[in-house]
Amino acid sequence: MKAFTAATLLAATGLLGLAGCASTGNITPQYVPPSNYQGYDCQTLSQEYNRVNRYVDATRNEQSTLSASGVGIGVSAGRWGVSPNISFGVGKSNNTKARDAKLSRLYGERDAIIQAARVQRCPFVNGIKIYGE
Repeated sequence: MKAFTAATLLAATGLLGLAGCASTGNITPQYVPPSNYQGYDCQTLSQEYNRVNRYVDATRNEQSTLSASGVGIGVSAGRWGVSPNISFGVGKSNNTKARDAKLSRLYGERDAIIQAARVQRCPFVNGIKIYGE
């Protein structure tokens, strides 16, 4: 029963994400001119909007990169006698600048698609907000 509940919650969360929540956290969208999408019809704009949202979701879920935090060289004594050892300190980096820059560009593309769809009065953008609204 717990697996069903978790799966249902995950699906509902995904649908809410695609429903048009304009939350970008603390990342400001990069400006992308809506004129980039003016030649698109409503169906193509809808497909492009969904594609960009998939990239946003994938980018949000990217793990931080690994970073080396040090190298240790020593001698250890154990069951098999005395032996040299080398240890590497590896940890998760908190540097998310590249991911944040990618999200900023994607948020800007998403906003531009919404603005272009509004000009064409596409029904899929009803109720979808852009950054700052």
